[in-house]
Amino acid sequence: MHNVNNIETESQETGRWRNFNSWIKRNFNYECYLNFLTGCYSCKLEAEQRKKSRRPLCCCSLLEILFYPWLLTALYLSVLLVFVWVESSNEYNGFDWVVFLGTGVWFFWSLVLLSLFGILAAYTSLLLVLGFLLCWEGKELYLHWYHKVYAPYLHLSSISVMVLLSWPVAFYLIHLEGEALQVAVGLPFFLILLCLYVMPFGNYSPCIQEKDKLGPKPSFFGHRGAPMLGPENTMMSFEKAVEHGAFGLESDVHISYDRVPFLMHDLSLRRTTNIKEVLPNASLRHPSLFNWDFLSTLNAGKWFSHSQIKPFYHMKPLSEADKEKAGNQKIPKLTDLLELAQKEKKLVIFDLNSPVPKHPARKEFVRLVVNVILASGIEQHLIVWLPGFDRKYVRSTAPGFQHVGRLFTIERLTKENISRINVDYKRLFYNGLREYKAANININIYIVNEPWLFSLAWCSRIQSVTTDNIQVLNQINHPYFFMTPSFYMFMWILLDVVSAIFIFAVFYFHWWRESQSEKILKGISSYTETPSVSLQKENTENEAALNIMESPETLTKSVGELPGSQSVNPEPVQETTQPLMP
Repeated sequence: MHNVNNIETESQETGRWRNFNSWIKRNFNYECYLNFLTGCYSCKLEAEQRKKSRRPLCCCSLLEILFYPWLLTALYLSVLLVFVWVESSNEYNGFDWVVFLGTGVWFFWSLVLLSLFGILAAYTSLLLVLGFLLCWEGKELYLHWYHKVYAPYLHLSSISVMVLLSWPVAFYLIHLEGEALQVAVGLPFFLILLCLYVMPFGNYSPCIQEKDKLGPKPSFFGHRGAPMLGPENTMMSFEKAVEHGAFGLESDVHISYDRVPFLMHDLSLRRTTNIKEVLPNASLRHPSLFNWDFLSTLNAGKWFSHSQIKPFYHMKPLSEADKEKAGNQKIPKLTDLLELAQKEKKLVIFDLNSPVPKHPARKEFVRLVVNVILASGIEQHLIVWLPGFDRKYVRSTAPGFQHVGRLFTIERLTKENISRINVDYKRLFYNGLREYKAANININIYIVNEPWLFSLAWCSRIQSVTTDNIQVLNQINHPYFFMTPSFYMFMWILLDVVSAIFIFAVFYFHWWRESQSEKILKGISSYTETPSVSLQKENTENEAALNIMESPETLTKSVGELPGSQSVNPEPVQETTQPLMP
């Protein structure tokens, strides 16, 4: 009878709890479970008793119904931002530098942003799951204002640029409100699965090609030297780049107020020198406003070797010798770099920054730099001339320079006799720069730090890359993800078949378990009916026995069979058994 009472209690539960003894109910107190869901979602921690009434048709108010799609949209955008930002890892250092220009504080802001996107995605996911579980239990949704402010609204306002992408998703959700749950869940699943199966038909990857068509490994330009091994734009950094196999050295040139070309990237000295200690009030001044005598006294390496915050989050710790050497670095002149390049037979490419207005060399800085290069004695073919200023003068004065263009039209490149271009790596994703390759134009892409991106450039037959990470990329002897078309076809078919079998097995397993559960429930139902039938049968037998005992014949026979019954006169018995007359 105790089992019967338990089954009757189970039958009073709502929804699916009526049919299944869930894992949660077997292991946790049900009221605590509901209290946990309500507390996390609505910030209401008081316990609620289970209601035995039927689940209402709508478990939340109109406001909550309207808000839930926004929460779903916030989740979609959060996941999208996480994906995009992870795929943009090659740009992290550039992003940190741009933030530094605005804040004056060097930090790994890119990782902070990645963490923020990940937290937002996890946060909105948790709220969606909690809301779904509360609806499943028939509880009214009431999302606390704290969640509403800090989850989707603040999030959506900070990523308003993604609103256009959210439109098709919102349209999709609104038009599926009246569809069955199976269609809303099953149809997208199988459509996405089908798309994944047939995706290789429209997929193109440069790393899927025959082995004999793979081009040579791209050569390296050390971006400001090897900035993960030494302070950028210092002689230590350039020497490290040479040690790790750099084909060329890339830098940035400014002109001092007394007409000396020197190496510096930023538009101020505060990030890579100790000017804030030496001359704090002038830390934001343009580098070209200082004389070389002052610039040569600044330390250009302590920020790299002694700072707790490194310029690259994945750079390895420096040895004690390198720390000491980095801490003693100075700002180099352009002639120092040219001397090293001539000695090691390395190419030199640089961005030339124009001086500020009213600078003594404002109108002739290009000619000044060309004359300094020629006076250094470096072989002219080692100079890869990138600046677009006054090219006619440069060609006439230094005809041996290799001229590099930007992403100009092929007609312009041909007219200006430019056979090499220097472009952003993102241009590689559009069409692989096919038209420039067809015109036999050498391509250098910048800045490539990630091995997978370098592998893509290699498979795309790019001739050279500019990198901060030369010590890692130079160790890659074969592009990542490279495979032949036949192997790719084999893997494609194999994975499709195996995944289809596995998915079918999963669906079949759930169908089989559902059918088994129904059989068990039918058995339980028949078991609950069995005691009632037995009790009814027992009552019927008892009534029949009572009637038999009350009949005179049966009573006489029973008495006669008792021991010593032969001495008893049966007639009094018969008289006593006769009914009394009124």
